[in-house]
Amino acid sequence: MDINLLIARRVRELRDSQSLSLEALATRSGVSRSNISLIERGESSPTAAVLDKLASALGVALASLFEDKDGDSAPSPVARVAEQPVWTDPGSGYMRRSLSPSAPSPLQLVDVVFPAGQRVAYDSVPHNADIHQQVWMIEGAMEISVGDQQWRLAAGDTLAMRLDRHIVYHNPTSQQARYLVALVTAARRTA
Repeated sequence: MDINLLIARRVRELRDSQSLSLEALATRSGVSRSNISLIERGESSPTAAVLDKLASALGVALASLFEDKDGDSAPSPVARVAEQPVWTDPGSGYMRRSLSPSAPSPLQLVDVVFPAGQRVAYDSVPHNADIHQQVWMIEGAMEISVGDQQWRLAAGDTLAMRLDRHIVYHNPTSQQARYLVALVTAARRTA
């Protein structure tokens, strides 16, 4: 399936499941109504920053926008490499492959290849979700900032974080980096 059509379907499904109008999602996310409409029709290749805003407004992890929730077939516990959705951020060129099968699971795995010299900032905090993430560096090096803390990770290093603050991924080197992201989402408790 075309990745933009997959994203389009997921954004629309998530918006509909919460009974949000285009206007309500635009207000909640800070993404224009017309841009959301283009995304939902598969006519736009949104950047990571835009997808992050939409995911946060919908209360899901960014990885959820890449899930293939095809209602015509039963969820599979196997994710074949040829069927794993691959998306490239048009802004930075970073590439993400969704590794997780379609079978229900609180855990999502993502393989990321991050180009040399690039930077991506995620400013949004998810609504109504408590998302925990671990990043395991496979090759290269990355600088990752969470709020006002920053770490430099090299191959083999792992960083655990909650997605509740501004996060910046930066590859300051002259070589691409590759890392695995593991995410777990839990409903945020209300008082």
